[in-house]
Amino acid sequence: MISDALCLYPRICRSLSGIVYQKTKGNPFFVLEFMQSLQSRGLLQYNSHQKRWVWNEDITRGEEITNNVLHLLSSKMNGLSDNVQMLLKSMACFGTSTNESVIGYLSESEVYAGVRKGLEGALHDGYIEKDGEGYLKFVHDKVREAAYNLISDSDKKQFHYDLGKALYSSCDGKDVEDAIFLPIASQINHGKEWILKDNEFSIAIAELNMKAGKKALDGCDDKTAYSYLGTALSLLPKDHWESHYDLSLRIYFLMASATNSNDEAELMLQKIFEKARCLDDQLPSYLLLNEIFLSQGNPKGAYDTCASVLSQLGEPIHNSVTPEAASSMLADTLTMYEEVYNDEWINKKLEDEKIRTIAKIYNTFGSAAEFTERDMSVYSSSLDSFRRLCHEGRTTCKHLVSAC
Repeated sequence: MISDALCLYPRICRSLSGIVYQKTKGNPFFVLEFMQSLQSRGLLQYNSHQKRWVWNEDITRGEEITNNVLHLLSSKMNGLSDNVQMLLKSMACFGTSTNESVIGYLSESEVYAGVRKGLEGALHDGYIEKDGEGYLKFVHDKVREAAYNLISDSDKKQFHYDLGKALYSSCDGKDVEDAIFLPIASQINHGKEWILKDNEFSIAIAELNMKAGKKALDGCDDKTAYSYLGTALSLLPKDHWESHYDLSLRIYFLMASATNSNDEAELMLQKIFEKARCLDDQLPSYLLLNEIFLSQGNPKGAYDTCASVLSQLGEPIHNSVTPEAASSMLADTLTMYEEVYNDEWINKKLEDEKIRTIAKIYNTFGSAAEFTERDMSVYSSSLDSFRRLCHEGRTTCKHLVSAC
């Protein structure tokens, strides 16, 4: 590349090529910017006497590309059109890459209507590129840094908030993909003090953060999920358990799922047990509590919890069963199992979430018993429920099979 640009044999410019590669890691955009910066400051000159380009190798080798290129990029970006600058500033707020659909929704806002045209200019000038998977990304993190510096430090918080609010307004009431929740929440959360001034808006943004947290949790990004969920909780009013019960229940459960502290998770779950209006609303939390007990090596805690919940649900728990009686129950169960087992049963999906949860509790009940009492009554109780729920579908039965 250097040889072609300077019209010199490779052997002549090999040392300069090595320096440029060391400074730019071969990034075409940075190679061009670095070479232009050398030429503009007289470190790379055309010598009419020698009729070729010459350079000062020692000074060039000592050049710091980061500061020079960043300054050069910022200077060039200040001369770009308003549309291109708005596109670059907006993208820089989201990070090094942005889903193209985000720019599409943003362009629906009157204030940001020009970003679509700005996108064309930024692509043409080589500041950003498409990755072929629906994402736009800066060609280098320093390009993103220069774009972000177009926003003054005193205006950054307001710019983030306005960007998020415009996106939220464009997407409100539409069936948008889940991926949009994260960028909206990440921007609008910069203006928390403004959000809290409007109670109705606070609840709407709390729900947005809850959805963003759920999306991050589904992607196994627990730290990000916990941050969004914590913001959601902070936007709720003091009486949120009374005024926004369902939202409070979901946020507390998701936070208990996202935290990396078992102690904190137990505190969140205890709050659910305290505030939940019925046992059905507590069941998912009991399942999570059992997982925590088992992860802590506390099968007795899981066993006792399962027994208590099943008792509250009115599930039959046998007090004492002889091995002979248990063996007879198993034989009867296997016979029934053979009768219902077919392709239709295998593909049958359970619609009743409560029954599926009960089956999972039985599963944990049986697993915990392996490490505690190993009481035959546990297995006979599981067999009882297996037979009773078998016709509900395979989704239920697979949990009970494990317990049995």
